[in-house]
Amino acid sequence: KTIKSVKGVSIVAQSRWNNTVVARTSDTLTLQQLRQLPFVSKAELVWVSPDSIEKELPRWNFHERHNPWDSLKTERYGHGKEQIEDLNGQMLHDISLRGKGMTIAIFDGGFQNVDKIPAFANTRIEGFHNFVWHNPLSNDEDIFNGADHGTRVLSAMAANSPEVLVGTAPEASYWLLRCEDQTTEQPVEEDYWTMAAEFADSAGVDIINSSLGYNDYDAPHRSLQLSDLDGQSTLISRTASMLADKGIILVNSAGNTGMGPWKKICVPGDARKALTVGALNAHGTNAPFSAVGPSQDGRVKPDVMAMGSPATLISGRGAVVRDMGTSFSTPIVCGLIACLWQGLPDKSAIEIISLVRRTANNFLTPNNIYGYGKPDFWQAYMTGKGEVESGK
Repeated sequence: KTIKSVKGVSIVAQSRWNNTVVARTSDTLTLQQLRQLPFVSKAELVWVSPDSIEKELPRWNFHERHNPWDSLKTERYGHGKEQIEDLNGQMLHDISLRGKGMTIAIFDGGFQNVDKIPAFANTRIEGFHNFVWHNPLSNDEDIFNGADHGTRVLSAMAANSPEVLVGTAPEASYWLLRCEDQTTEQPVEEDYWTMAAEFADSAGVDIINSSLGYNDYDAPHRSLQLSDLDGQSTLISRTASMLADKGIILVNSAGNTGMGPWKKICVPGDARKALTVGALNAHGTNAPFSAVGPSQDGRVKPDVMAMGSPATLISGRGAVVRDMGTSFSTPIVCGLIACLWQGLPDKSAIEIISLVRRTANNFLTPNNIYGYGKPDFWQAYMTGKGEVESGK
């Protein structure tokens, strides 16, 4: 007997890596039937239909050209100058390391108007996919409706409007993968994220940018406990902890919970062998909302920091905006990792992660607020280049 053969059950998600399946049913008694199947070791509730489902936001009107005041004449990075130069990323660009040949997958909730906004006209979009199940309007095209969080994240890396905004990896290729449900916060989103990760692996992705994090779920689900932050207790973090050994670098936001009762990083920011990114303000000190570490098993988290209070981005209306969050410091780092790896193609995912940590400004005295500190991507490149040349 199979799960599909149980009456009234349909498969919503599945994971080969974790040997899990998400099965949907409208009959609460079916859960007991599933538990009794001989090959099922555990069955738990991960999604409950909300009382109402919001329709996707319609397409927003957007600027077909930038406003005159958005342009900073003679400044090639435009409003993105500070956030890239703060990490010495411009020096990689100066030697033609701009992400070419690298593929980045963005895990997010919506990419409003990415297919229309001029700043992305020359962005190499490899494809897109929607892993969120329940919305009856869901299909692949819907990722360009709804929220613009993913649009803003993408712009920090891929925008290529000289004198307006140039991102940290304007020549990289991108997969846009929707795995965040904007309407509810339920554990099934860990399954969606896991499906996106397995898809990214099959698509040959090099780096994942995940400006997502979870700790507090809607009733009736159990929210996470601090003891869960060990890189293994949650499905999403178990999946995330597998990626580096598969040759994929995960760059994940620390979370914006620093000022609330939780304060700590969110999953999968606790993942092992991943880079978790916190947010700095323009003065180089931590933004108060930036979540802190360490992981429950004592690993340094966040790993590194970058400008995120504020960062300069492109909104779903095509406008230059300033926004705050570890969601936006994360892609600034992610794009530069693509440039770094482009220049050091013989390095493994784990070796690139190590380089970024080792050349950050707080590496010798890491702590729970700044982690290893602010990366210096030029130093990372030169250190890595020296290692390659010496045969290390």
